[in-house]
Amino acid sequence: MLSDKEYLSKLAKARMPFGKYKNMLLVDLPEWYIVWSVQNGVPEGELGDMIKCVYEIKLNGLEYLFKPLR
Repeated sequence: MLSDKEYLSKLAKARMPFGKYKNMLLVDLPEWYIVWSVQNGVPEGELGDMIKCVYEIKLNGLEYLFKPLR
Protein backbone atom coordinates (compact mmCIF):
# COMPACT_ATOMS: atom_id res chain seq x y z
CA MET A 1 0.00 0.00 0.00
CA LEU A 2 1.26 3.47 -0.92
CA SER A 3 1.78 6.18 1.64
CA ASP A 4 -0.08 9.46 1.17
CA LYS A 5 3.09 11.09 -0.16
CA GLU A 6 3.70 8.26 -2.63
CA TYR A 7 0.08 8.34 -3.82
CA LEU A 8 0.17 12.11 -4.29
CA SER A 9 3.38 11.75 -6.30
CA LYS A 10 1.78 9.04 -8.44
CA LEU A 11 -1.33 11.17 -8.90
CA ALA A 12 0.78 14.18 -9.96
CA LYS A 13 2.26 12.08 -12.79
CA ALA A 14 -0.91 10.26 -13.89
CA ARG A 15 -2.17 11.02 -17.39
CA MET A 16 -5.58 10.73 -19.00
CA PRO A 17 -5.42 7.56 -21.12
CA PHE A 18 -8.15 8.41 -23.67
CA GLY A 19 -10.45 10.99 -25.19
CA LYS A 20 -10.03 14.67 -25.98
CA TYR A 21 -7.57 15.11 -23.13
CA LYS A 22 -5.50 11.99 -23.82
CA ASN A 23 -1.98 12.24 -22.33
CA MET A 24 -2.85 15.36 -20.28
CA LEU A 25 -1.93 15.16 -16.61
CA LEU A 26 -5.03 14.43 -14.54
CA VAL A 27 -4.21 17.37 -12.29
CA ASP A 28 -4.21 19.68 -15.34
CA LEU A 29 -7.60 18.58 -16.67
CA PRO A 30 -10.09 21.45 -16.82
CA GLU A 31 -12.07 21.77 -13.62
CA TRP A 32 -15.39 21.61 -15.51
CA TYR A 33 -14.32 18.26 -17.00
CA ILE A 34 -13.44 16.81 -13.60
CA VAL A 35 -16.79 17.98 -12.16
CA TRP A 36 -18.69 16.60 -15.16
CA SER A 37 -16.88 13.25 -14.86
CA VAL A 38 -17.69 12.89 -11.17
CA GLN A 39 -21.34 13.83 -11.72
CA ASN A 40 -21.77 11.50 -14.71
CA GLY A 41 -19.75 8.52 -13.56
CA VAL A 42 -16.01 8.08 -13.54
CA PRO A 43 -14.42 4.92 -14.94
CA GLU A 44 -14.09 2.03 -12.55
CA GLY A 45 -10.76 1.17 -11.00
CA GLU A 46 -7.66 3.21 -10.34
CA LEU A 47 -8.37 5.87 -12.98
CA GLY A 48 -11.78 6.60 -11.47
CA ASP A 49 -10.30 6.75 -7.99
CA MET A 50 -7.65 9.19 -9.18
CA ILE A 51 -10.21 11.42 -10.92
CA LYS A 52 -12.28 11.51 -7.72
CA CYS A 53 -9.17 12.42 -5.75
CA VAL A 54 -8.30 15.24 -8.17
CA TYR A 55 -11.90 16.44 -7.81
CA GLU A 56 -11.58 16.62 -4.02
CA ILE A 57 -8.23 18.37 -4.26
CA LYS A 58 -9.58 21.00 -6.68
CA LEU A 59 -12.83 21.37 -4.73
CA ASN A 60 -10.89 22.17 -1.57
CA GLY A 61 -8.33 24.47 -3.23
CA LEU A 62 -5.40 22.16 -2.55
CA GLU A 63 -3.78 22.28 -5.99
CA TYR A 64 -0.67 23.77 -4.36
CA LEU A 65 0.12 20.26 -3.09
CA PHE A 66 1.21 19.32 -6.62
CA LYS A 67 3.66 22.22 -7.14
CA PRO A 68 6.67 20.55 -5.49
CA LEU A 69 5.92 17.32 -7.38
CA ARG A 70 6.17 18.80 -10.87
